[in-house]
Amino acid sequence: MQMPSSDQAAGIRRFNASRPVRVVAVTSGKGGVGKTNIAVNLGVALARQGRHTALLDADMGLANVDILLGLQPRFNLSHVIAGDKRLDEILVAGPEGLRIVPAASGIQQMAELSPVEQAGLIRAFSELRLPLEVLLVDTAAGISTTVVNFARACQEIVVVVCDEPTSLTDAYAFIKLLYRDYGLYQFQVLCNQVRSAEQGRQLFEKLYRVTDRYLDVTLRYLGAVPYDDAVRKAVQQQRPFVTAFPGSSAARAIQELARKIDHWPIDNTASGQLAFFVERMIQYSAEALA
Repeated sequence: MQMPSSDQAAGIRRFNASRPVRVVAVTSGKGGVGKTNIAVNLGVALARQGRHTALLDADMGLANVDILLGLQPRFNLSHVIAGDKRLDEILVAGPEGLRIVPAASGIQQMAELSPVEQAGLIRAFSELRLPLEVLLVDTAAGISTTVVNFARACQEIVVVVCDEPTSLTDAYAFIKLLYRDYGLYQFQVLCNQVRSAEQGRQLFEKLYRVTDRYLDVTLRYLGAVPYDDAVRKAVQQQRPFVTAFPGSSAARAIQELARKIDHWPIDNTASGQLAFFVERMIQYSAEALA
């Protein structure tokens, strides 16, 4: 990837200092709910709206963002961890100007990063040399330390669920862990692969009733993405469905969700080049070392 000139780099720093970066985790309690596909298409939709957007594939050992998009990155986060590449050198251009931060696939040690390695990786984000307004973090499924630390470091947490008992149970367990062990209490819930708007609302209400009874947390209904054959066809084509089938019901839903996210307030303390995200990740890694 071509490095910006010194004048360009100075302009980028001024851009990033003037506008905080919105950092959003897209997560789930379990796999198989379409989380990564949601993250990819949200990223493309936000980029289409004119936002400088990057998508971090934070499933360190089982990366698949690049597969969904038919990309073949030469380098990935394992090269950053090893010190062979800077973060801006592994970025891959995706559809509509979306920037992808690819993770490794099939490398077990990447899924088990030490606190020092996590801190070094996240510190690399402070050196990014591109204008950035939105960073989406596609976490792995489950409740590993790496997943939890990424979620904790983000300003907003979007929990993707589908209409399966295990999806709701695992989503509740994830929210419970973040609340009881780390004091997080605000979560956005996105219902995926629903048959109707009513089913999406009912699915949210199921999760809401349990959390309202046992946890002192705030759940917000972000919306629902309908079941749509266009999603399957787009996956087969290795294209985002918001561009492959822009008139599909799933694409329209994602575009509406992107507009919602674009209007969320941003923490005013999160000024500068990903300062909020970087500082919190380093803090959590330091806690693990203590």
